[in-house]
Amino acid sequence: MATADDDGVWLGIDLGTQSVRALAVTSGGRVAARGSAPLTGTRDGKRHEQLPADWWSATVDAVRQAVRGLAAPVDALAVCGTSGTVLLTDAEGEPVSPALMYDDGRAVQEARRAQEAGEELWRELGQRIQPSWALAKLVRLAGGRTGAGDSGPRTGARVCHQADFVTSRLVGRPVATDSSHALKSGYDTRRRAWPTDVLDALGLGGLTFPDVVLPGTVLGTVGAAAAEETGLPASTRVIAGMTDGCAAQLGSGAWEVGRWNSVLGTTLVIKGVTAEPLHDPAGVLYNHLSPDSTWLPGGASSAGAGALSAAFPGADLAALDRAAADREPAGAITYPLVSRGERFPFLAPDAELFTLGTPADDADRYASLLQGVALVERLCLAYVRQLGARVDGPIAFTGGATRSAYWNQLRADVLGRPATVPEGAGSALGMAVLAARGAGVPPEALGSMVRVADEVTPRDAVKERFDGVFLVLVDELARRGWLPEETARYAREKG
Repeated sequence: MATADDDGVWLGIDLGTQSVRALAVTSGGRVAARGSAPLTGTRDGKRHEQLPADWWSATVDAVRQAVRGLAAPVDALAVCGTSGTVLLTDAEGEPVSPALMYDDGRAVQEARRAQEAGEELWRELGQRIQPSWALAKLVRLAGGRTGAGDSGPRTGARVCHQADFVTSRLVGRPVATDSSHALKSGYDTRRRAWPTDVLDALGLGGLTFPDVVLPGTVLGTVGAAAAEETGLPASTRVIAGMTDGCAAQLGSGAWEVGRWNSVLGTTLVIKGVTAEPLHDPAGVLYNHLSPDSTWLPGGASSAGAGALSAAFPGADLAALDRAAADREPAGAITYPLVSRGERFPFLAPDAELFTLGTPADDADRYASLLQGVALVERLCLAYVRQLGARVDGPIAFTGGATRSAYWNQLRADVLGRPATVPEGAGSALGMAVLAARGAGVPPEALGSMVRVADEVTPRDAVKERFDGVFLVLVDELARRGWLPEETARYAREKG
């Protein structure tokens, strides 16, 4: 069994939208090597497809770069993919349908059918089937409605997620999927079974759904053919992975019950750890299973840093940060949606960006956007607490927005909570951590694999200045009918 004292090397593979990234990390958290290879796809309106063969060839290229020149061989690896990306294969793992990507939005009617067919189950699980979910896409694929000339898969076709395709190529045969990737295909995480009655009602009974294991389970070892292509030793263990969002959470160091990770990029994603799944009657939050059978609830807002880039294209953001520091709070309050519709912490398809008051100048407008994102973040954490979650210790800040030290400080201030900024967080790092965990490194020894670059202490005086601003925003969201009154009441009292 490996221990943290070993100079083990763990490989994380992240199948992204635009590239495949491979990261080799030692038990002490040192990045030993990395590799990447580009990916392309076909986009046309709501259609977004990629070729699975490209996933494999890009994985081969990225892994060969990463393992070339390593002083020690890779002990184990894990793979993450985009959540909701799915295709169908034959019994040997060869594709028999297009691969529909996570944001392919064509399955609107199918999502409605899937929601109705499993209404009782989804209500129990606190989920709502969206067109982007793999289950809706499987209904579309089973009906031959791909828009790509496909006449529909033959009976017995095998359901395959993006990460499954690569892990099967690595092992040399079809392997089990993990519960994280299976969730959006309709897997019942509470009973740990496929809901066959719902699948039959949707006409999916003729498909072969894979066995499901917990993330961190050993799927097998790298086969001879894959070893020759990638340069990995044939003895390398292949560990069941997670979706890219869950992988990023592992890369942030937020693993223990009560810990939360706030990922701020174009949009805002909040993910945490709970002892039991959070029941969300609104269906805006869903729960993944973790490797140790705790739960990873999370939700994605449509607010985020994308509102800044839209409002200030090409601007000197560092200079605007300095100017914003003198506007705490700004003269206006902005709800910074990136696109129409909100998904978390409430569901409002018609929600749109708005500003209360008139900014005095560009610096004030910029400050109101920064502050607006932090206020949404505060509302998100209030909502998970309303659902019964503990929020303990520092919040792990990850995502592209962490490049702004000022924004990190402002967010900690508005939240009134300390924060950590990991040195090299990301989905590939999270998969390296999971590979080590699956190979036998004890959980308490994994902390050294995630290094903290910065610790942020909130300023109490600044939080107090934003308490009233937060209440004004909550009241406005409730007045517009977007934020349910029960959530608004909780946010006013305890948010």
